[in-house]
Amino acid sequence: MPTIALVDDDRNILTSVSIALEAEGYRIMTYTDDASDLDGFKSSPPDLDILDIKRPRMDGMETLRRL
Repeated sequence: MPTIALVDDDRNILTSVSIALEAEGYRIMTYTDDASDLDGFKSSPPDLDILDIKRPRMDGMETLRRL
């Protein structure tokens, strides 16, 4: 089963998108901050990482660069 990591500081968005993707058969990992996403990527790399571009601390583009 393909795994998708979702990163967003808005828990409502994470929940909504997770429900939709799980219904399509994906395994979902959710993160509310970039540090957790980076740690999760190292320990269990997802097949796809969906990042929120506009976040208060580290934006999605910086996370992408670090990945």
